[in-house]
Amino acid sequence: MQYFVVMIEYGRRGREAVVDPEITRREVISRIASGEYRNISFIHEIVENTVEDVTEAMLTEAALPQIAPEDVDLQAIRLDHIRDLRKHERT
Repeated sequence: MQYFVVMIEYGRRGREAVVDPEITRREVISRIASGEYRNISFIHEIVENTVEDVTEAMLTEAALPQIAPEDVDLQAIRLDHIRDLRKHERT
């Protein structure tokens, strides 16, 4: 069994642990990126009998922009490189 515990800090109002065995890593990251989960104290990943603090990794992953593979234009990147080489040759 694997699940995540997301501890949210509400200041003077206390804390809330969000625990849902059905939620995936991708869904936790999505909720962080969307702002649904804010003021996170920590995120623990529970797998069988082990606990791992994955807070930093998941916050970092949520902050990265998501670019779909079909949105990456590799030909444009190659052509920009060729243009830069030609420009460099002229100088």
